[in-house]
Amino acid sequence: MANASSIIQAQGLTKIYGKLKAVAGIDFQIEPGTCYGFLGPNGAGKTTVMRMIYCVTPLTSGTLTVNGLNVIENMSGVKRGIGVVTQDDSLDYDLNVLNNLLVYARYYDLSRAQAVRRADELIEFFQLSEKRMENVRTLSGGMKRRLQIARALINKPSILILDEPSTGLDPQARHHVWAKCHELIEQGVTLLLTTHYMDEAEQLCDQLAVMDRGHIVTEGSPWDLIKSEVSPSVVEIRGEANQRQIILEAVQDRIDFHEALSDRLLLYTPDANPLHAHIQAMEIPVKTLLSRRSSLEDVFLKLTGRELID
Repeated sequence: MANASSIIQAQGLTKIYGKLKAVAGIDFQIEPGTCYGFLGPNGAGKTTVMRMIYCVTPLTSGTLTVNGLNVIENMSGVKRGIGVVTQDDSLDYDLNVLNNLLVYARYYDLSRAQAVRRADELIEFFQLSEKRMENVRTLSGGMKRRLQIARALINKPSILILDEPSTGLDPQARHHVWAKCHELIEQGVTLLLTTHYMDEAEQLCDQLAVMDRGHIVTEGSPWDLIKSEVSPSVVEIRGEANQRQIILEAVQDRIDFHEALSDRLLLYTPDANPLHAHIQAMEIPVKTLLSRRSSLEDVFLKLTGRELID
């Protein structure tokens, strides 16, 4: 049911390319000042949903409103309220950091004084002050991504769309980007995120839609999805198929359920420690035997039979 307070609402949202139904009649609503994520492998439909929201890809059918505006009836109004950061590096390598922001500000009819003031704010916020007059070629990968996000915020949009924001970044740069995303949410910006990284989704998202083949398979907070769909712990075994099968048959009464993949066996259980010890005591030679907490990838695997990263 539609909620008047929602900043984005979709009902029966569909996109068809020839015989391919990329987005298959999905419903969702996003509350302001939150981070909402679409989780799924390549081809799940999550990027297509994003492109419909920021008015690059037209709807085949259904309704979609952004900031109370219908995306078909008021495309220009919708675009003014959205900042977009795509996977591609679209920075201008002929310009320095400051001018990348100032040139982009022209698209929003900001005066020179307004553009400079806003650019200075964003350069400071994203900790790029030392690089202010440097050509973007000198920036690290993490700095370039932060500059891309800064540029998308030049007109103070209420919604920021991030398509795979940390792809290609090292762990330190990823965490820096995540920290800035949290600060933006605290400032009241609504974040809309696509990712196939489970740790990124857990770190950033208040609500998640797990997508597969154009459908929303399930929806909820990261922790609620893990708690409701899978057991708390997993014992993961890599080894020969016959060794894994012997172990599986021996522990059937100790587990809630299992997933048998091509390269490993996953055993789901409320407490991994006694199960781990029991398998060790069997002294069956395996390549690896480890215990971990369940994750969003386990949720996706259970619901779809596929891994998040194909």
